[in-house]
Amino acid sequence: MFILASSGPFALYRWEALLKDWRLFGDAFVYTILLAVGSLLVAMLLGIFFGSLSAMQHKFLNIISRIYVEFFQNTPLLIQFIVVYYGFPLISPLLTFSTTTIAIICVGLYHGAYISEVVRSGIGAVPKGQFEAAYSQGFSYGKTMRYVVLPQAWRIMLPPLTNQIVNLIKNTSTVAIISGADVMFTANSWSSINLNYIPAFALAGFLYFILCFPLAKLARKLEENNKKAYTR
Repeated sequence: MFILASSGPFALYRWEALLKDWRLFGDAFVYTILLAVGSLLVAMLLGIFFGSLSAMQHKFLNIISRIYVEFFQNTPLLIQFIVVYYGFPLISPLLTFSTTTIAIICVGLYHGAYISEVVRSGIGAVPKGQFEAAYSQGFSYGKTMRYVVLPQAWRIMLPPLTNQIVNLIKNTSTVAIISGADVMFTANSWSSINLNYIPAFALAGFLYFILCFPLAKLARKLEENNKKAYTR
């Protein structure tokens, strides 16, 4: 038992090495948060835009929205990273982007497709009479969405949107495949040098946990509040 504790994967010196390099993981944690925020902004803009298109009574716009959603929902995020990182520069040097830019674009596009479905469902839950009332007051489709429909749909959309944020944060770890300086890449590269895999990935898991767990709890609470509100 003593030999295992002194030389095994849980040996104290391995955790001491991790503690000495805490700043490396701290920087990676901050980078992961910034990556998640940037990706979320892209995903929300795309999700609201394409979700609104899919709710319109216009066949061509509906087809455009479905193409976007189906493509990104049915292709792995890792492949999208590889295509943009390695494939685009072969087409043109102008299509060469930084690792951070690629990560924000790829994760944002991927989760924008899922958020689009959340927005579409939320809009669909708003009574059609709300649309008719807004149109009777001279509102355009854009103003109807902005001032009448989306504020009502927001409460319905919030729980699944929060779940999507949790998934988005976890999927930022895929940037490790193109050497992004996030938590997962840092854990992998640091442990590859000194073979301290258990401490590195235990810390990585904990860092993702402290980001995702509060949001997951919030999503469940919002969902429960919605159920109570609609069962009164």
